[in-house]
Amino acid sequence: MRLPNLLRGLALALLLLPSLALAERTEYGLDYLVRFLPDKGQAEVSIRLTPGTGEVRRLRMRMPEDRYSNVRGDGEVSRKGDMVTWVPPRGQPARLRFLHTVNHQRRNDGYDARMTADWVILRGDDLVPPAAVLATKGADSRARLRFQLPKGWSNVDTPFKLSRDRKSYVVVNPERNFDRPTGWIIAGDVGTRREQFDNIEVSVAGPKGDEVRRNDMLAFFNVLVPEFEQLYGELPIKVLIVSAGDPMWRGGLSGPRSLFLHADRPLISENGTSTLVHELSHVFTRLRGADGDDWITEAVAEYYSIELLRRAGLLSQGRADKAQAWMANHGQDVDSLTSNRSRGPRTARGVALLRELDAEIRKATAGKRRLDDVVRHLLTLREVSREDLREQAEIVMGRPSRVLQSPLLD
Repeated sequence: MRLPNLLRGLALALLLLPSLALAERTEYGLDYLVRFLPDKGQAEVSIRLTPGTGEVRRLRMRMPEDRYSNVRGDGEVSRKGDMVTWVPPRGQPARLRFLHTVNHQRRNDGYDARMTADWVILRGDDLVPPAAVLATKGADSRARLRFQLPKGWSNVDTPFKLSRDRKSYVVVNPERNFDRPTGWIIAGDVGTRREQFDNIEVSVAGPKGDEVRRNDMLAFFNVLVPEFEQLYGELPIKVLIVSAGDPMWRGGLSGPRSLFLHADRPLISENGTSTLVHELSHVFTRLRGADGDDWITEAVAEYYSIELLRRAGLLSQGRADKAQAWMANHGQDVDSLTSNRSRGPRTARGVALLRELDAEIRKATAGKRRLDDVVRHLLTLREVSREDLREQAEIVMGRPSRVLQSPLLD
């Protein structure tokens, strides 16, 4: 074969690669229908599979009987302890149905899921538990989420965008092929404020009658969105903030593209930190600590709950310095950062260590680099350890960090 013909053949092959990849992609329909039953404190869930160029062959979910009951469906459904296995019939639409008991108390200190006669707040992660899915090779779902609301319930919101016909939510989880409606969900007689900031829509929702700081939170985003984007890069296209008063848990809880914040939590605490900004950092980074290193994710979120407020002009330099000094004092008696659940003094000691690391980086690079550069590298790892932190700090500084040789990390 002459060389020109060979080159033309290679060029044609390159042109066909996108279409070949598209042809190999297989899909199936996945529709979630949720009907809330306030008189029973339950949600009736239906999962409908519609075979397309691909299909689901088997689905397994951990569904403890005290939270998930009356599990039934087309094809074969079996339960062994907490595990439910569903084998849908081949080549035809099929449904799995079950009841989910909503109310759940967190450490006997308030609810992190609750349904009343007027509203419900819960996480989609619990509504549809994680699933181990056997499907045709490479099959991806096209998922939609719909709700049937009781009489008098006028509103519902999720971390997902509405479809074009505004009848369902488009469920997309880029990290998995079987898309689940993860994140916080609120429905009922609730009030919602929404605003578009650059490329992110922020929605703040809470039950009517509760003193939810909807407009105050949105006002925060006017100055915080640019700071979040500069630090963390591209943000989700939507974030939902759910808020309510007692007897909900009196704190903040982050989830995928969403968070819960108790209505009584101040937007800026007396010590200069912000639960709202802390939880938003978890939402945007999705970092998790490796075994024994939960302090990294918690300290990063708490450090920037002060630092981003300062950069946005919501804290003066003097007030931010006092907040960092409070952290150093609060964690002064901690002699080890190793823990799978970092809280209070341990997290505060981690914040102080990160501040020391930031100063070390600035000095080593003549002010050209800072802790931000290390954090941006860590974002690509998702699960981070102290070894990862040391490695990325060394890359940024050009030498090993002396701060990270602290006995706190032994």
